[in-house]
Amino acid sequence: MADVNPVEEFYGEFCYHYGAGITAIDLVVPEPTANQTVAEYIFDLLIAPVWAAEAAAASVASAPANQGHTASQQQGSNQSQQQSSHQQRRYQYLDRFLNKAGPTTDAEFVPGAETISSLENSRVLVIGAGGLGCEILKNLAMSGFRDIHVIDMDTIDVSNLNRQFLFRKDDVGKSKAEVAANTVMTRCKNVKITPFNGKIQDKDEDFYMQFKIIICGLDSIEARRWINATLVGMVDMDNPESLKPLVDGGTEGFKGQARVILPSLTSCIECQLDMHAPRAAVPLCTLATIPRQPEHCIEWAKIIAWEEHRKETILDTDDPEHITWLYEKSLNRAKEFNIPGVTYQLTQGVIKNIIPAIASTNAIVAAACCNEAFKIATSCNPYLTNYMMYTGDDSIYTYTFEHEQKPDCPVCGNLAKTITINPNHTLQQFIESLGERPEAQLKKPTLRTESTSLYFQSPPSLEEQTRPNLAKKLKELVADGEEIGVSDPSFTIDFKFKLVFQ
Repeated sequence: MADVNPVEEFYGEFCYHYGAGITAIDLVVPEPTANQTVAEYIFDLLIAPVWAAEAAAASVASAPANQGHTASQQQGSNQSQQQSSHQQRRYQYLDRFLNKAGPTTDAEFVPGAETISSLENSRVLVIGAGGLGCEILKNLAMSGFRDIHVIDMDTIDVSNLNRQFLFRKDDVGKSKAEVAANTVMTRCKNVKITPFNGKIQDKDEDFYMQFKIIICGLDSIEARRWINATLVGMVDMDNPESLKPLVDGGTEGFKGQARVILPSLTSCIECQLDMHAPRAAVPLCTLATIPRQPEHCIEWAKIIAWEEHRKETILDTDDPEHITWLYEKSLNRAKEFNIPGVTYQLTQGVIKNIIPAIASTNAIVAAACCNEAFKIATSCNPYLTNYMMYTGDDSIYTYTFEHEQKPDCPVCGNLAKTITINPNHTLQQFIESLGERPEAQLKKPTLRTESTSLYFQSPPSLEEQTRPNLAKKLKELVADGEEIGVSDPSFTIDFKFKLVFQ
């Protein structure tokens, strides 16, 4: 074997990032096998040899004293010491930031052991263990965080394996949160990751109150809006500990963003909602009579078939049984019109409005999110104020700006949001527009004024009682400038809108 670690020689800091530094490792560059994913090939080429060497060193170091000769015992002792040294070297780059102040360091920053201890004791929650979540968990573990929690309701699908590198083929069907946590803890022995397999909506405020920082790696606008509203509602101005910084990352193909939100103090996700406009709607006549694309068949199943057969059940896009039902209906519709291409994965993507993920974009955005979490936890540098956007489709470009808090934000503001409407439109048309408006995006709204109920989605008795209002014109139901309250089963808060006639 060579005296210089060839992995270390060729990949430098990358090796320390993944824990290299073993005195000698043979680097063999094999050809990828026919069934090997890109993530698995890179893992086998760069990371697996390091893990194997460290495991061998740990095995020798932990061998009982009555096994082997004195020379073997001495070798085991040396390798144990070497392994301890490697663990220290893995985090040595943190010393550059935490043991001395820099030109932009925050005034409250205290270099040394106190800050390092604060970092290690910072309890962090990661929401989502998918493409972004895998990168975030790995980065946090390698950045000095020791107490990490992760929550995700999904299970591993074979389509995840090309970019979600903490998973393997044998993990298909298992909980993403549990597998991701175990994989990282196997590699980073001094890190504790607690997984939760379930919905974020199933946890109460006491659960979220225990964390110092919350990091989102979600693929759903609805879930972001829910956790944003929950964290804003938790804030008690007399209790600084109730304010939980939210670091949110998101990707769409070659585009992504990272943002830092201080609930109730800075612009929140609801303030920025109009930056995430919903997809353009497909004409209903196309869906009902002449579908031309597999997406049209899926939209037909969601909009028409669901309403015909399961109207009393609220569609849950995170429920596998609901997605399977829509997939089967879409597939039958596609066969009827000889349209190929309807798959379960495509059905899930259309229903949840999922944009195909790109591993490099996930890595960049996750690094930005973890960088902000590190700065918040240690005060070693000012954190982002407050929005960073990235695009890599044509070239590599980033732009940072401060998104302003909106006084009429329904979550963190105290004023009703103004909406301009056509007074001759019916209430039914207005309700449909609330799902399409970038500033609203409400799918199942219930509406009321101070004096009367306009329309209730449920229970059935109230829906039947208020249904006649759907055909009435808005000018018959509300006055120009009147405020209405709107609730939606997907959110924990009520929205206030001021209706202004055109």
